[in-house]
Amino acid sequence: MNVVRTVLGDIPPEELGICDAHDHLFLRTPALPGQELDDAAAALVEVQRYAALGGQSIVQWTPHGMGRQWDRLVEISRATGVHIVAATGLHQARHYASLEDIWDRLADVFIAELSWAGMIKVAGDFHGLGDHARHTMAAAAQAHRATGAPIGVHLEGGTGGHEVLDLLCGRLEVPVDRVILGHLNRTPDMRMHRDLARSGAFLAFDGPSQANHATDWRLFDCLAALIEAGHAEQLLLGGDTTTAAARSRPGMSYLIRELQPRLEREFGLAAQIFIGNPAMAFAADWLISAK
Repeated sequence: MNVVRTVLGDIPPEELGICDAHDHLFLRTPALPGQELDDAAAALVEVQRYAALGGQSIVQWTPHGMGRQWDRLVEISRATGVHIVAATGLHQARHYASLEDIWDRLADVFIAELSWAGMIKVAGDFHGLGDHARHTMAAAAQAHRATGAPIGVHLEGGTGGHEVLDLLCGRLEVPVDRVILGHLNRTPDMRMHRDLARSGAFLAFDGPSQANHATDWRLFDCLAALIEAGHAEQLLLGGDTTTAAARSRPGMSYLIRELQPRLEREFGLAAQIFIGNPAMAFAADWLISAK
């Protein structure tokens, strides 16, 4: 059955509704000391604000070992009525003190967590793929084959998309429509975006968090180029809040308050980008049951 796996269980894709397709309610990493997103009360307020404007779902890309707080996600989803999709997977090595306890059994870890997580998150490197990324992506591909889960990819600085697709969809044979390439806003190279779009992967533009806003001014030019080239059905938008300082500046609600009406005025595609595309990107024919 083609469903979206949320922290409260599986739902039909059409119930996902207006979706923030890449964000973080909780996140902890040694790479950002003192900027942990670990305040459950603040996360609840943020989701309440988002829901008050019509937000219906959030995809949290925080992977294994980075402070996901699954129990808190469950509580927030129940309290607000907002669907939350959680992630398994791994980020870059710099985000972990040690991975010795799971490094040789990553696929098993991912598969086990996909009984409640709804996607796998992995990460590339700047303009390429190192050993850590290749090992992690191989495990992600194995977990995808065992479960059907979609794979979201952190592209460092928006780069390395072709290398990721060559590995995941070429050598590792993950169907390209099961791959979501993230952070493309960070390198506003419209020719590259169109080339990646021709592969059939989903493309995530996941600012405008205060932490990741440097190329916000190019967002609509990039979206226009992809829409004009016939790739509107592959576009996703998210806030990608990664630090405590960036929370609510401008926050998840900005997607609905500002970006949604602008998308509708300029392209007439707000419903497709915020509702239709996430329903396709995050739904899966799951091969394992939800917990």
